[in-house]
Amino acid sequence: MLLPISNVPRAYSWGSPDLIPALVGRASTGQPEAEIWYGDHPGSPSRVSGRSAQAGLTLDAALAALGEPSLPFLLKLLAAGSSLSIQAHPTKTEAEAGFAREEADGIPRDADDRLYRDDNHKPEIIVALSDEFRALVGLRPVAETRELLAVLSRAVDDSAAGGGPALGALDALLADGDEEQALRSALAWALSEATPDDVARLTAALDAAASETTASEGTGAPFGKEVAVLRAAASDFPGDRGLFVALLMNLVVLRRGEALFAPAGVLHAYQSGLGVELMAASDNVLRGGLTPKHVDVPELLRIVDAAPGPAPIVEPTPAGDRAVRYDVGVPDFALTRVELDGGTFSAALEGPAIVLATRGSVRVAESDAPGEAVELRAGDAVYAGGGAPGLEIAGSGEVFLAQPGRR
Repeated sequence: MLLPISNVPRAYSWGSPDLIPALVGRASTGQPEAEIWYGDHPGSPSRVSGRSAQAGLTLDAALAALGEPSLPFLLKLLAAGSSLSIQAHPTKTEAEAGFAREEADGIPRDADDRLYRDDNHKPEIIVALSDEFRALVGLRPVAETRELLAVLSRAVDDSAAGGGPALGALDALLADGDEEQALRSALAWALSEATPDDVARLTAALDAAASETTASEGTGAPFGKEVAVLRAAASDFPGDRGLFVALLMNLVVLRRGEALFAPAGVLHAYQSGLGVELMAASDNVLRGGLTPKHVDVPELLRIVDAAPGPAPIVEPTPAGDRAVRYDVGVPDFALTRVELDGGTFSAALEGPAIVLATRGSVRVAESDAPGEAVELRAGDAVYAGGGAPGLEIAGSGEVFLAQPGRR
């Protein structure tokens, strides 16, 4: 069973006005277009198109009418023009306990201060579609962050910008104890004790460092890219304590086709670029700054993974001559990227799936019904369910196949 699906972009303020329109080949409206959701998530379910009896229904309603199970994942196009909020997601066990606790406390599920809106975890992967995709993810090794603080402190001293006390307080916390405990203490200070003056001093230090080293893309100045990203965040979120959290995080620049994974507890904040994102079906988000939304510091510190290390980059594995698979070992989802140049790719299915086209023109058919194909162009998607054993994908272009992971 194939159901063509579509959706409208979500106009979050951090969205890019240009990246999604350029992908799908239409003019920009000038308004931010942040995400397009492909799936049955009730927050923004896709709508079924085509000639089936389900045409016009939202995908969740169509699946319910057909007796099909809900999808365990949500697939998205994500286009960031500025920083998303810094956030982390709970484990499955933490989500179950938190959801039960807030249900017992009678907190409405749509309340602004509700943390656990369901009882599921929310691991997620993103694959870059733009030439560069920038993200802050995970906590940088302490020694490297102290080097960055030294760069900022020298710039402050040279410019008399007055950023020293805040930088010194953070550096002292990072110098005390083992790395994980030091980072946990630094996060607590940043989100609970840093003052507006501290944030202003950090912003001044970033400006001084940019001025002194002419920190811009490609100059090779020490931490030049990090300074540029942090200055952009400071401009978008003036006075936000999360700027100190961002200072502690790894900056990752993905090239097209490269991917990163955000497992439970890992802080992350996408900064700019276009990507395909796949996640477990959940709304559980604990924020850590760069946002006007609710930040619950004690609960974030309870679930956050404060271990330092490199960003969790995903190395794809070959999945045939024309495909690679981004398998992160979770049962909720696995993602395959298929590139075709006039050929055909046969995909076995682990369960219900969604195919999203991101370039060119392709045809998708069930392997046991090759004559009933759905045509896809960039931005188009199709749901495959009903126990289909596999898919035949043909044409010239690129598609992403989302389906449940191997159990």
